[in-house]
Amino acid sequence: MSAHAASFTCHSRGKGTYEITGEVAGIVTQSGISTGTVTVFVRHTSASLVIMENADPSARTDLEAFFDHLVPEDTPYFIHTYEGPDDMPSHIRMALTRTSEVIPVVNGRMALGTWQGIFLFEHRDAPHQRQIVVSVVGD
Repeated sequence: MSAHAASFTCHSRGKGTYEITGEVAGIVTQSGISTGTVTVFVRHTSASLVIMENADPSARTDLEAFFDHLVPEDTPYFIHTYEGPDDMPSHIRMALTRTSEVIPVVNGRMALGTWQGIFLFEHRDAPHQRQIVVSVVGD
């Protein structure tokens, strides 16, 4: 059993989804692991990760619109607004999604489906630098 870890920075331009599949795939290749799992983790409380359709961007546009509707920024009873009106909504959106994803590695590659990609889901309006940690374990 071998393990390999690496990290990278994803620069967001504000709220939205940002594909990181290529960066993660590169780390899996660097690991030299043929069979195992890769864990992807975002080190923030106002961004998350999703595995989502990567062929048609309108699917991600709809996801983003759904979360804007589900957790609006103008909710009057939120008190955690120190960093602005998107502060508490970003934390709730993160809690409703995931901060990590685990993907099988088969024959040295992630076993994602044909239309699946890994995305950073930025929940804040302003641009941010998000730290992504990747761990690959296996043989």
